[in-house]
Amino acid sequence: MNSPLVENYFRVDKLPHIWCPGCGHGIIMAAMGRAIENLGLDKDKVCIVSGIGCSSRAPGYMDFNTLHTTHGRALAFATGVKLANPELEVIVVAGDGDLSAIGGNHLIHAARRNINITTICFNNNIYGMTGGQYSPTTPTHEKGTTAPYGNIDRPFDITQLAGGAGATYTAKTTVFHATQMQKFIEAAIQHKGFSLVEAISICPTYYGRKNKKGSVVDMMNFLKDSFVDRKVAEKLPPEKVEGKFLMGEFVNKVEPEYTELYDGIIERLKK
Repeated sequence: MNSPLVENYFRVDKLPHIWCPGCGHGIIMAAMGRAIENLGLDKDKVCIVSGIGCSSRAPGYMDFNTLHTTHGRALAFATGVKLANPELEVIVVAGDGDLSAIGGNHLIHAARRNINITTICFNNNIYGMTGGQYSPTTPTHEKGTTAPYGNIDRPFDITQLAGGAGATYTAKTTVFHATQMQKFIEAAIQHKGFSLVEAISICPTYYGRKNKKGSVVDMMNFLKDSFVDRKVAEKLPPEKVEGKFLMGEFVNKVEPEYTELYDGIIERLKK
């Protein structure tokens, strides 16, 4: 029997999902569903937009207004949706490659405009759906099908990239920290302005296997042991934080929102 969450917010006839066993993306999708349920949003006023990739399968399973767009263009389409109907709660789901490679220009300008869109980045450090190519977040020296001898590029920190471009809410967490993830998604949706939650996921099939990361349990334990909340880290001695990755809320501020400014122009022209 399906749970009320699944029955109310997911397209049951499209389940079970096709993600690989052990993939973290289902955890992120479930956190999105619980966040929307907790906020009591009207399903008819939610629009979920995706591009291409493993993460972009999520809108096909979620029972809202959904839009599956071309590779890297989710934020461009979402901007059009939001401008056409500012009352909609627009949520973008995108993978690390989809969002920060071919879609990188759209990311920085959506953040710069501070348009009221929530973006959830499913970051598994690789292009999982299209064959395991290395992505802009693949750690240096790690392997992909397009980096068989190790990646020599430096990876993006997508949370910092979005904050630097002007996003007014940014947060990072992992699929191990599912409760925290749900809270961040709720905060991002409630925030007026461009919000980004970077959800660090795991890809045991391509990234994990190619880089000898062990089992799914090993990869989840790595997230548990390697990520520390930035507020906790501030209270720890340096040796306790060395080699750790910081997570938590990084930006949370109030700035003029784009669709409201645009409506202001329309009102002035009417006069």
